[in-house]
Amino acid sequence: MVAIIETERLHLRPLSTADAPAIFRMRSDSETMRFWDWPPAKNQSDVSETIAAQIDDMESGRSIYWAICLEDNAIGCCDLSEIDRQHTRAEIGYIFARNYWGQGLAQEAMKAVVGYAFGALELQRLYARIHAKNEASRRLLTRLGFSYEGTLRSHVVRDGARRDCQIYGLLRR
Repeated sequence: MVAIIETERLHLRPLSTADAPAIFRMRSDSETMRFWDWPPAKNQSDVSETIAAQIDDMESGRSIYWAICLEDNAIGCCDLSEIDRQHTRAEIGYIFARNYWGQGLAQEAMKAVVGYAFGALELQRLYARIHAKNEASRRLLTRLGFSYEGTLRSHVVRDGARRDCQIYGLLRR
């Protein structure tokens, strides 16, 4: 069972297939997807398939995916993926609709997810992988206390070009 997380302004609930239209609006926006591993979504059915796979991952316990809601509207989603119970670690990720950028909502949501990961899940380490040129994510992770750990050179291919990714980590202590 995925926990529901409440913050001052946000409601994080388990991602569902009903979120496909909102997620498609985010994932079809080229600016929002500029620093993702895959290009903007072309149709809602691709997004629905991805959400179905994410729900399968949740049911297996490998990942947790939340829809980030503001006044009942999904404005983003976030996750803890690659959850490793033996080594007590997970990868953290997030995406927000562009018209909600710059309002502190990403920091608010991710701070709550970090608290949940280190509290209820008793994880000891979180890490995030971001494209090297993604300054907004770098600033967010730094504000959350994550530290730069290294660069994965030529790690992903996007639009026919290889891109570097950076790893940021945060320890529970």
